[in-house]
Amino acid sequence: LFPVQLPPASLPVLQAAHCQMIKDLSACLLGQNLRVDCRYENKTSNPLTYEFSITKDNRKHVIHSTISVSENIYRSRANVTMHKNLVCLHLQSFTTSDEGVYMCELRATNDYTGNQIRNITVIKDKLEKCAGFSLLIQNTSWLLLLLLSLPLLQAVDFVSL
Repeated sequence: LFPVQLPPASLPVLQAAHCQMIKDLSACLLGQNLRVDCRYENKTSNPLTYEFSITKDNRKHVIHSTISVSENIYRSRANVTMHKNLVCLHLQSFTTSDEGVYMCELRATNDYTGNQIRNITVIKDKLEKCAGFSLLIQNTSWLLLLLLSLPLLQAVDFVSL
């Protein structure tokens, strides 16, 4: 009997690549509302499904999801917006009873490598206010215009001297 050896070309088939990867999960307060940002890197054009949930009292509660059914207590208060590489949960009228471990779970359609999951502990007194700067970054045309106008403003200042 001879030992059976697999050719090296068969190895990449055994290593599945993730189609998306959660890069960052953050939470902040926007007035009385909670915003949870789930940033990801997408390596496929397949549609993305998501689930935001909270674990409190050792029990998982689905807040908003395209994977499973959201719980009634969150259905009227929660909505999700999707931007390029960002899924945002918005929870209205956030109170201390909404504190817990928030989870963002992402899955690309036809990605059989499993879901990507990230957790963040959210405590109302420890939350920072959502910075206006993050809104500025998303609206890059306004920021670009500001940066382009700086040399102009300096030139006007120089002429007035």
